[in-house]
Amino acid sequence: MDVTEATFDADVIERSREVPVVVDFWAAWCGPCRQLTPILQEAVERRDGAVVLAKVDIDANPNLAQQHRVMSIPMVKGFRDGRAVAEFVGLQPPPAIETFLDRLVPSEVDRLVAEGDEDSLRQAVEREPGHVGARVALARLLLDEGRADEAAAVLEPVKFDQGAAALLSRLRLASVDQPDVQAGLAALDRGQTEQGLTHLTDAVRVADPELRDDLRQALLGVFAELGEHHPLSVRFRRRLAQALY
Repeated sequence: MDVTEATFDADVIERSREVPVVVDFWAAWCGPCRQLTPILQEAVERRDGAVVLAKVDIDANPNLAQQHRVMSIPMVKGFRDGRAVAEFVGLQPPPAIETFLDRLVPSEVDRLVAEGDEDSLRQAVEREPGHVGARVALARLLLDEGRADEAAAVLEPVKFDQGAAALLSRLRLASVDQPDVQAGLAALDRGQTEQGLTHLTDAVRVADPELRDDLRQALLGVFAELGEHHPLSVRFRRRLAQALY
């Protein structure tokens, strides 16, 4: 499929919300481009519609080349969920292209995680026990249903992950008899994030070292959910640093 500046948004950005789209930026004068294209086409065709190939002639569409920072060709970008998530530059051997496409196309476990129900998540964990996303998603579901012991067991094998560590910390904090801790957790559960963060950072100031570490982990988990540059993350990271030091 040839894509132009007029059709890029519909054929690549919006289409990638339904199926991954691989964009081959090329030009007629580029020898390596002519070598790469048939290899890329064959690899995409073998995936039976699990991924779509789009071609952009950079000479005919210079604005697209500039917008997507195409400095050298061939350049290949993979789009998923409306944004570029992977890329490579230059002529690559077939095994490297296969690996690129494998990373771009969701696995069966990824699809099960996207389903989001308990049966699908348990299947995902069974198929790939080390899949952090599956375990964290299942633990969140169990916590929402009040099944804390089950959630802790699900998280334990991936406790090295920040998201999993944050949830385990919140589970331990649930049994802490301290007003600010309980008020903070309750506020977070109600979706009152700023109020919850205020109580938990206040609790850090008077906590013993073990409790302080659990509070720090729980707060870092909230910051990660909000996003690094969210105003609440920025403000309460400063408050946490002040409380710790």
